[in-house]
Amino acid sequence: MTKRAETPKQDRTNARGAAKAAPPRKGPPIALLVGIGAIVVIAIMVAVKFLNQGSAAAMATGPVPPALMTTLESLPISEVGAVGAGSAQGTFAHIKGPALVGKSGLPRIVYMGAEYCPFCAAERWGVVIALNRFGHFENLGLSHSATDDIFPGTATFTFHGATYHSQYVDFTAVEMQTNTKVNGQYAPLETPDASEVALLQTYDAPPYVPADAAGSIPFLDIANQFVFSGATFPPDLLAGKSWTTIAARLSDPTTPEARGIVGTADVLTGAICIATSNKPAAVCGIPAIQLIEHTTLTAAH
Repeated sequence: MTKRAETPKQDRTNARGAAKAAPPRKGPPIALLVGIGAIVVIAIMVAVKFLNQGSAAAMATGPVPPALMTTLESLPISEVGAVGAGSAQGTFAHIKGPALVGKSGLPRIVYMGAEYCPFCAAERWGVVIALNRFGHFENLGLSHSATDDIFPGTATFTFHGATYHSQYVDFTAVEMQTNTKVNGQYAPLETPDASEVALLQTYDAPPYVPADAAGSIPFLDIANQFVFSGATFPPDLLAGKSWTTIAARLSDPTTPEARGIVGTADVLTGAICIATSNKPAAVCGIPAIQLIEHTTLTAAH
């Protein structure tokens, strides 16, 4: 079974010993030079191909390009019916806590994760698509998971610096650490406030999640109606793919990426619709969303 969550951590990288100095030697023979030249050419060809594939490491930062944002915002409604919950699964629970509302009085959604975390990287795709159905983002950024962690360099987004506007929900995101290290530790980025820490300690723990997964990220609280801990699909579905490649495959409901990402977005949409009393009707009235509300989410415990 693929691990679907990550416990916040500082470092898992082993230090490497220093290489020994080589003794002086004469210049290499011509045959060796030819061989080295061939290796260099091959290395350049591989590097060019790697960059053309749009690796996350090669496109680490910057705002989400308008064309990519349009793709994420405009997936056809028929896609919801074709995918439904897709392959989305994982640890989520229907809870009965006190209503969680934002400053505007709207149902509040709280996301907590970290930029280094590959499971957060995968889950953000579904979170962004789901929230785009209820509002819109400004200043959403491109990012990737840590290159020295499991599922290295997974293409994703960052909520750090982004704002979200909606007439149906309030959204708060806390990206606790970056995807780069300072003195061997992932650098701190944002600090959750006391209420957000309380949510994590209360609902990212038994009986809502297994004891061995307590405190895992990503963590998502939807108005104290539903809590999600960990990714709802494995990050390896996105391995080695650029943002544009992943986004292009979302329009085909048969692809693994669509079944994972759009399926996650649909499950999250159903949970948000329950929190908003099924508003807006244009989203929450979709038969596939209604089916998720009455089956997948009703069965959560």
